Amino acid sequence: MSDPKIAARRPAVLELAAGKHAYCTCGLSAKQPFCDGGHAGTEFRPMIFEMAEAGTKAICQCKHTGNAPYCDGAHAKLA
Repeated sequence: MSDPKIAARRPAVLELAAGKHAYCTCGLSAKQPFCDGGHAGTEFRPMIFEMAEAGTKAICQCKHTGNAPYCDGAHAKLA
């Protein structure tokens, strides 16, 4: 699998509603950190995640987290 595009070197801190969300794994979406179909023609697919209740979350935009879709600070170690 190819490496994803780094959309940003910081997380998107967002208030998310309860329910399902489609996290962009390729970095090509214009609606970061969420999928807009920009992965078409690649091997990437969105990651569907569900929140049981609304809350503020730090969503990874560097696409290198080990805890997708949430930021784990991996962006600080990127070259």
